[in-house]
Amino acid sequence: MTDTQRENTLTNELIELLHSSGRIFEIKKGSFLFQEGQAASEMYLILSGRIQISKMNAEGQELYLRLCSEHDIVGELTLFTEEPRYIFNARVMEDGYVAGIQLDLLEKALFQNSNLGYQFIKWMNDHIRSTMTKFRDLVLYGKKGALYSTLIRLTNSYGLLQEDGIHITVPITTQDLAHFCGTAREIISRMLTILKKQQIISIDHKKIIIHNLDYLKKENDCENCPVAQCTID
Repeated sequence: MTDTQRENTLTNELIELLHSSGRIFEIKKGSFLFQEGQAASEMYLILSGRIQISKMNAEGQELYLRLCSEHDIVGELTLFTEEPRYIFNARVMEDGYVAGIQLDLLEKALFQNSNLGYQFIKWMNDHIRSTMTKFRDLVLYGKKGALYSTLIRLTNSYGLLQEDGIHITVPITTQDLAHFCGTAREIISRMLTILKKQQIISIDHKKIIIHNLDYLKKENDCENCPVAQCTID
């Protein structure tokens, strides 16, 4: 997804509010912006870098939900709740900067500016629909469907069209894909091997190249959702 597409999803007015009203600070790879169960006081706008949003189940298995980058919001589900706590983990995957805005200040701004409130509700609606389709793919289409869905979403978020196919511009390991699909690395590895033998994809130094996107979409009975609802972020 290009920067223009991101800004169309999250409006310039909302970006400007979060940027100007927030405290800007540096984030370092390997650290956590916030962790599950931690008391929440801020919501964050990513200015640069990448952040992985995940959830840990009772058995300690980690499920990746989103890979967020510039102009993405994280921590949004803490708004308008009493004694809010973060329900996900936000691990920094790439150094960068974020703007953190106090929840009470943002809530006040959304109440006072009806247009801004509408923009935020619209963004939240798109975000929730995207999250619901991810869980649909994970639950209804099995492990293969979850993998194919993840690859499709990666092309929409970080795909760069080249002569030999669509290059995923962020490094993704087999373990990362397993976390996105909620299954074991060995299972994902076997499915990737089959896709490589069929020349559907290739992998070069943790960078995935999609050679036949239509195959993945057909196998998943793709509904051709709007790109904004079919992303990994």
